[in-house]
Amino acid sequence: MAQAVHGRIRDTLLAGGRAFALMFASVVGSVVLFVLATVSIAFVLIGVGLVTTPWTLDLVRGHANRRRLLAATWSDVRIPLGYRPFPKDLRTGFTGQVERTTLMLKDPATWRDLRWLLVDMTAGCAVLVLAFGLVVYPVEGLVLAAGLWRVFENSTYWYGFVPVDSQLTGLIAAALGLVLFCVSLFATRPLLRLHFVLARSVLAPTQEQELARRVDRLTETRHEAVDTAASELRRIERDLHDGAQARLVAMGMHLGTVEALMEKDPAQAKKLLATARESSAEALTELRDLVRGIHPPVLAERGLGDAVKALALRLPVASEVDVDLAGRAEAPVESAAYFAVSETLTNVVKHAGADRVWVDLHHADGMLRISVTDNGGGGATVGGGSGLSGIERRLGTFDGVLAVSSPAGGPTMVTMELPCALS
Repeated sequence: MAQAVHGRIRDTLLAGGRAFALMFASVVGSVVLFVLATVSIAFVLIGVGLVTTPWTLDLVRGHANRRRLLAATWSDVRIPLGYRPFPKDLRTGFTGQVERTTLMLKDPATWRDLRWLLVDMTAGCAVLVLAFGLVVYPVEGLVLAAGLWRVFENSTYWYGFVPVDSQLTGLIAAALGLVLFCVSLFATRPLLRLHFVLARSVLAPTQEQELARRVDRLTETRHEAVDTAASELRRIERDLHDGAQARLVAMGMHLGTVEALMEKDPAQAKKLLATARESSAEALTELRDLVRGIHPPVLAERGLGDAVKALALRLPVASEVDVDLAGRAEAPVESAAYFAVSETLTNVVKHAGADRVWVDLHHADGMLRISVTDNGGGGATVGGGSGLSGIERRLGTFDGVLAVSSPAGGPTMVTMELPCALS
């Protein structure tokens, strides 16, 4: 019992501290960014805003995304992004700046962000003040009862609805403070969550907008999937032509020569047979590698968890894999997840400079969640032709998402989510 009370008090004080920190972000950050954004958009008409608007709206999006992260981390409130992606062929220079400004102003998410800034600095901030006040205000009642009432002995000081001018009224104020603190034990955390729910009601796209965004996203990923499949077929053809096929042709030529030398020069024929045997073994190895690259046997036979563990065993760095899957996903989803993890681990080995990597796979709320963390130098980004862009496209085919956290100096965490059901 005492432990439960202690835990509730600790959680309440933590929620109050978080509310206090968010109050500054709401008052200072949201007000400043709203003023900057509105002034910058207004100056688009005279040309100045074409330069400042993308920069300002990027700050607004960063501010909103930070709140999304805190909502998920502190209160488990998920706020979808809903931003329209920029085209890959976006130009640079002044023309590109004009195009970027136009695209951002046409994006409904931009105007949702601006509306949220207004809500955040008013109603959102009021909820935070209430959450923080319930934690701090009771302290004043206790201080008044401890003797601070004497300062107001010749006047009346109101603590809530209690006029404090004597020791008795000071004790009444302390009792009221204790009641308010008891209320805060049950109200502060819900109030903090209410703040994030309020943000979600403004920031989250409507159902129609979300469906339209998903249709656009799936249309884009369908084209990318077709291109990826065609590229994969060309790779397989090239590997067969340059690898196994060439070795099998060479082996056939060697065997033909062996037939001609069998009676004339048995020793030379024996050497050629040995060479042909080596060629057949190499061709078999290349064919096995090719098949493994198309669909690894361990993935088909034992599932995603064991397939990822097998991947980790082949890494030249220390690895740790944690799997919590109650069943198996559909084969296409497992294949996409496997190759996404494989490409991520390849990037870690090639570019991260890490000596340890952790992989976590689990399924919850209809989502397959995979995180790959390394202790390398950080600095990984999505885009610019990086390997992470290919992973993002692969996941996008199944309506999956990729998130990267990689500050300079590390560590790097790559998080992947794929909607699926386990059987």
